[in-house]
Amino acid sequence: MTIEPRRPDHPHEPHDPRDRPRRLEVDEESVRKSLAGLVLTIVELLRQLMERQALRRVDQGGVSDEQIEKLGLTLMALEKNMEELREHFGLTEDDLNLDLGPLGPLLPRD
Repeated sequence: MTIEPRRPDHPHEPHDPRDRPRRLEVDEESVRKSLAGLVLTIVELLRQLMERQALRRVDQGGVSDEQIEKLGLTLMALEKNMEELREHFGLTEDDLNLDLGPLGPLLPRD
């Protein structure tokens, strides 16, 4: 007697309910927090890149004192907003800093 492997895609083959993918039950709060963490990580990465670019422009010259003042105030406001969003979602700076293994952390801290 030869037993052939079961072919679940065969139309006449009965389907065993154990073969169906199981539903993953997740906690809505943890999903919300994880998604918020991912979005805030991207926003924080962009904020840090903008800050570095602004500092380069200031170091290269050609930026007026008034522009430097506006730039500084804007960057401080962005940092404060990020802090408020982290607090709102119960996240820390470390929560947003993904570990990239051998590459190190995603967000370098000064």
